[in-house]
Amino acid sequence: MSVVAYVGIGSNVGDAAGNVRRAIRALGEAGRVRCVSSLHRTPPWGRTAQAPFVNAAVRLETGLAPRALLDALQRIERRLGRRTSYRWGPRVIDLDLLLYDAMRVDEPGLRVPHPRLHERRFVMVPLAEVGAFPRGRGMARA
Repeated sequence: MSVVAYVGIGSNVGDAAGNVRRAIRALGEAGRVRCVSSLHRTPPWGRTAQAPFVNAAVRLETGLAPRALLDALQRIERRLGRRTSYRWGPRVIDLDLLLYDAMRVDEPGLRVPHPRLHERRFVMVPLAEVGAFPRGRGMARA
């Protein structure tokens, strides 16, 4: 059985647009990429003394459970060059599990929907492009 998940993608180190495109291709390992937003150049959030970001979102059809999908996203990040940094710091690639079907997940290290989703235009605009907010969509508790 597969579900629809939405993944946010960001980069502001090196070839940021190229990093985002490589991440989109790599997401095929975690499921089937069904829709990709435009690339958006956005100012940094949180710590603003850094380069602008390139952000996008993907609608992914996956058979992975939420935790397994998060693990897959983190493996892709490491392979594409992500290193541990400070919170809201510059990064080669950032993959965030934003939504997973209509589920709510609240466990150590994994909260879905992403807790600050609604505060971040750089996430909401690409998510809207990939159809994350159809009318009447509710959220069920996992």
